[in-house]
Formats: sequence, C-alpha cells, structure tokens
Amino acid sequence: MRISSLSLLSLCAALALAANAAADPKPRARDLGIPFDGTPGPRNAITDVAGIEVGFSTLIAGGAAHGGGPQVRTGVTAVLPRGRSATEPVFAGFFSQNGNGEMTGTHWIKESGFLDGPVLITNTHSVGVVRDAVIAWQLKHGLVPKTSSVGDSWWSMPVVAETYDGPPLNDVNGFHVRPEHAFEALDSARGESVLEGNVGGGTGMHCYQFKGGTGTSSRQVQTPAGMYTVGVLVQCNCGTRGQLTVRGVPVGREIPIRPDLRSDTGRDTGSVEMGSIIILVATDAPLLPGQLDRLARRATMGLARTGSSSGNYSGDIFLAFSTANAAATQKPLATLAMFSNDLISPLFEATAQATEEAILNALVAAQTMTGADGSVSEALPHEQLKAVMRKSNRLADL
Repeated sequence: MRISSLSLLSLCAALALAANAAADPKPRARDLGIPFDGTPGPRNAITDVAGIEVGFSTLIAGGAAHGGGPQVRTGVTAVLPRGRSATEPVFAGFFSQNGNGEMTGTHWIKESGFLDGPVLITNTHSVGVVRDAVIAWQLKHGLVPKTSSVGDSWWSMPVVAETYDGPPLNDVNGFHVRPEHAFEALDSARGESVLEGNVGGGTGMHCYQFKGGTGTSSRQVQTPAGMYTVGVLVQCNCGTRGQLTVRGVPVGREIPIRPDLRSDTGRDTGSVEMGSIIILVATDAPLLPGQLDRLARRATMGLARTGSSSGNYSGDIFLAFSTANAAATQKPLATLAMFSNDLISPLFEATAQATEEAILNALVAAQTMTGADGSVSEALPHEQLKAVMRKSNRLADL
C-alpha cells in the first residue's frame, strides 16, 4: 500500500501527539474531539520550532486551601527563541491589536528588527521586577545582547509582557513575583512538550469568563521552498462568556455563567470585554522583520475565530519571530535568506490556525480555581462543551 507524503506526515504527527500527551495529563482540545484545520507538529506546541525552549515558575499559595495568608495565584513564563545558552538574536515583528497592556522592549524591535534575548510573560504589576531579573540573568550567564553592545559595554532591553490576574484569584498588589521566579522560569526552560492551563504567567488568568491561562499549538506547512513550522504560545485572559466561539459554534451562549457561582473577577458585566491576551508566534521560515510584522498581525485572525473583538480594556499584543538567519549580525555584511512574499500566505493561514487552537487548548487545560472571598473561576466544562459541539455536528469521531 502506498502512503502519500501528506498522509505519512499526518500519521507521524498523530503518533507523536499521542506520545507527548503523557508529559501533561491535562486534556487538550483535540482530545475532546474538537476538529481543527491544518497539520500540527509532533508536540502541537511552539517548541516544534527547533531550538525554542519554554519554562515556567508557578506560584500558588495562601487562601483557605493553602494555609491562609495572601491569595497568590500567579507566575512567570519564559520563551527562549534559541535556547538558554544562545547569544544570537532573531528577526522579529510586533503588532498591538489593542494597546491597553504592556510589552517592554518593543521600541528596539521596531527600530532594529531584532529580538535579542528571551521573552517573559507575567502579571501586570510584576513586569518591572521580571524585566530587571532578565538583565541579572543575562549577567550571570554572560549572555551579552549582540544588537546593543559596543566594545566591553552592553545594555539590555528585555521583552516582558503581561496580563492582569488581580483579585480575588491573585493578590496582584502584593508583588509576590520576585527575581528568583524569573530565574526559575528561564533556567527550567526546555524544548519539550509545553504545560498548559494554570501554569506560569497564566496561573491566575481568565478567558471568556472561564478559567484561562497558557496554551500552545503549531502547524507544519509544505511550501515550494520546503517544510516550515509555525508555533504559537498564548497567555489568554480576554473576552466575555457570550463571545466564546469554538470552530464556529457559539459555545459561550450555550454555557452561561452558573447562578450558584459568584462573579469570577467582579468585573464581568457580561457586555464589557475586559482582560488581555499575549500571543507569541514563532517560525523557522526565513522571514525578515517587515514580514514578521505581517505574521504577528495574522494572530488577530485566530483570536477573532474564538470570538474576541479586542475591547477597549483589553491589551492584545502580539510578537512574531523567526529562528532562521542565525548569522544575521555577521560583520561587516550578512548574507540573508528571505521567504518570497508571493508564497507567504500559507504561513499566514498557519498562524491563524495555531492561534485559534492555542487559545482553545488554554481553555480546555485550565482547571477551576477558587478566589480568596469564595468566588470561583470555573473551568470550561468538557462534557457540556462536547454536547454543544455535538448538537451542531461539529464534534469529530475519536
């Protein structure tokens, strides 16, 4: 029996996905029968782009379930484009869909076209301490940024992004994230399967008024220039319940907020979209900074597929980078590869597909969390989700 290259690729991906499921016992959207377009990489994660490493520091303490004291449900996520020991920057692009949020270091990315170091994501009021910790970590390991050094002098403008995990889930004004937590996220980074849900910077987040957090996905794209991978990681904390859409099905309207639960944040009016989402898009395709700006903008397509309209109070900030062109800082001249704009549309499509799935993976993996005053951030109920999808004939046979 002959097997086409595409069928073989799909089979290999399915086997690899099954093997990697053991690394994180929480289910993913595909495990529930949610159908998606495109072919994922072996891990269906941003780490399918070779060289990328992801690490976390998760802080859960206090409250009635953890010995009293301040309610701490927060953390730090670290994404290292070329791994922990790399000194070469990557080409990058940036897009602010709605700027009610923060991502430091983006002025130099827009000016130079380079991302020179790791990307960290945490909560809104911990951006400063995490940013400073990245510089200390670079000093400790002798990782000198190549795009901002002259002779023996160098300076660093780290990229640190945030979403808001305020009361009652997290005592955001207690400043519980400290430099050692940023170090832990960076030092624990690995190029393996990526944890999802209530982990790292996503620990205390909400999404579409369900429990949210960290999610990831990837796509493999066959082009005339070869096979390339697009990977996405999100920290999702956006949207209202009624907006949530899963593969075209208005799931949020079918699963209303339970009357026996108190408001998950005290902010959910049901009509005002509050919260944020950070989206990181990575690829091994040789894209230049202007092309990566374009790739970052396509993350909006995947976000919109899940229902968000990027409301006034939402910080929706996206960063894209390419791990190709490793010698881009070579002096005095660098020889670069550039992907043809005529062929770039499949990478745009892959970005939208992986973003959509990463957000739904975050929702499916997240687990119910109780706030300090007894309020509850309810996890997306899997059986109800499947029932709604089945009613619309949008549930795949497993």
